[in-house]
Amino acid sequence: MEPQPAQLAALVAIIEHGTFDAAARHLHVTPSAVSQRIRALESAAGRVLVQRTTPCRPTEAGQTLLRLARQTRLLYDEARDALGDSPGVPLELAVAVSADSLATWFRPVMSRVATWPGTTLRLHVEDQAHTAALLRRGDVLAAVTSEPTPVQGCMVEPLGVLRYRPVAAPELAERWRAGRGYDWARMPVVVFNEKDDLQHDLLAGRGGPPSVVHRVPTSADFHEAVRRGLGWGMLPDPQALPDLAEGRVVSLLTRGQVDVPLFWQRWRLESLALGTLTDGVRAAARAGLRRPSPSP
Repeated sequence: MEPQPAQLAALVAIIEHGTFDAAARHLHVTPSAVSQRIRALESAAGRVLVQRTTPCRPTEAGQTLLRLARQTRLLYDEARDALGDSPGVPLELAVAVSADSLATWFRPVMSRVATWPGTTLRLHVEDQAHTAALLRRGDVLAAVTSEPTPVQGCMVEPLGVLRYRPVAAPELAERWRAGRGYDWARMPVVVFNEKDDLQHDLLAGRGGPPSVVHRVPTSADFHEAVRRGLGWGMLPDPQALPDLAEGRVVSLLTRGQVDVPLFWQRWRLESLALGTLTDGVRAAARAGLRRPSPSP
């Protein structure tokens, strides 16, 4: 099959805007024209590509063509810009990144993108263990992920290690001290969301699950919750080390650090914008992440 650019654009618009009518408004065509393009694309593919739900969602086959559609849009936008034929629509870079990375070492990337005229950055915030799924679905063109195996159609490179430390406010730590350690089962803990396993993994073998679990689903507020004594938590080094130096938190274990290796996965495309973005991510990672320990 050889999908037409207008058909691929209709597919992207439906998934990004949720309905056929909204896609038609975005593309400045009639809903009937959008329906005809999708029917033609589905006929050529020999399968359903869009689930007609609210909002519309791609089928598994639709996800494959969605990746192609977004890759095509990026290359077309770059070509139009190079030829001076840009219609004023900014080039879009969709990237998946974890909340902790976004709140710490990744921030210089935003400073770089801010200097690129005609470019918009669309960030998808997701746990680093799950960002690769957004690449597979075609939602993003690149991702900071803990997954070292490249997604089909992508290339991968190591960025470094984000180290986490179990810390607590001094008052909280003293309140739950038990001998030379702590009463882990009764000491309150803060987690980011239901996908955050760092705290629970550390608790394995330390007295069972905690009785009080607070959920704070933003990185800055998670950090503040730990500093204010709501519970103990695993803080990344860029947040934990300054607080430890100032005495705002204390370390709960001398050897409780958890190193999370991070990788950069991106579409395998000869794209100037994607290459420039990758250079910015590499520079930010060199400045803000630890080098991985050599294998024994």
